[in-house]
Amino acid sequence: MSAKALFPKPVETLQALQHVLAPAKLNLFLHITAQRADGYHELQSLFTLIDWFDVLDFELSLTPEIKRIDRNCVLPADDLIVKAARLLQQASQTSFGATIAIEKNIPAQAGMGGGSSDAASTLLALNQLWGLKWPVKQLLPLGLQLGADVPFFLLGRNAFAQGIGEQLTPMTLPKAQFLVVKPLAGLDTGLIFSDPLLQRDTKTATILDFAEAVYDFGRNDLQPVAQKLCPEMNRAMDWIKSLGLSPKMTGSGSAVFAKLCQPLDLPQAPEDWQIKVCSSLEIHPLNAWISLDD
Repeated sequence: MSAKALFPKPVETLQALQHVLAPAKLNLFLHITAQRADGYHELQSLFTLIDWFDVLDFELSLTPEIKRIDRNCVLPADDLIVKAARLLQQASQTSFGATIAIEKNIPAQAGMGGGSSDAASTLLALNQLWGLKWPVKQLLPLGLQLGADVPFFLLGRNAFAQGIGEQLTPMTLPKAQFLVVKPLAGLDTGLIFSDPLLQRDTKTATILDFAEAVYDFGRNDLQPVAQKLCPEMNRAMDWIKSLGLSPKMTGSGSAVFAKLCQPLDLPQAPEDWQIKVCSSLEIHPLNAWISLDD
């Protein structure tokens, strides 16, 4: 099925791209298998795209200026959107710039990949707007410079990830719905990975190990440390358990999720939590812009 059949196509003119979507992700499991000599961690994870989106608009600039407009919350001045734009600008040696407006909906410090997804959608959109026509394999090294999750969003497919997250095997996953809960408190990824209690020796898995039960396999090795650092996450997990569901943390948290087998009437939850029922996506909304060809 084409991306056009699933998502509204971004509005394109010669000088603008509007309604460019950047989806969130969930880690269905996340195992830490080793720590490398350079301090990075070897991991295995299964990523799925979900329909929780940031929305970006791009306007061409005939000068090299990169400008960002924050529509609903204030982002850091040099966030991944700006970094991605400048990195592609430098790598391509284009004389163009852009004004980028962002409606930020994906929670920050949630383990849902919002910043990485914004960076990937920025690379894909500016590749179009600036007329570069690079295949995605030419964008992937730039994405990896920006963060380990960015190549996943550039690939545009659900995937089994290995290495530090950059070794990706596309996967076809059964459609599913998830209850996703983000408590107010966030988590610092660096604190989790540096914690001496983090398990770093989980046995290496193969695709055959989880292929028959992708939504029930494994765990998130970061979760015990995250629960220690963020007690509010425990409340969110207890709330999900009270619904008869099995919660799991995504990424480095603090968002937690559970697969839904049937619709539920959700009880009252703290007002400062962000709660959304999400569907998995088969492909990235910008899949029409993703080409692996030379």
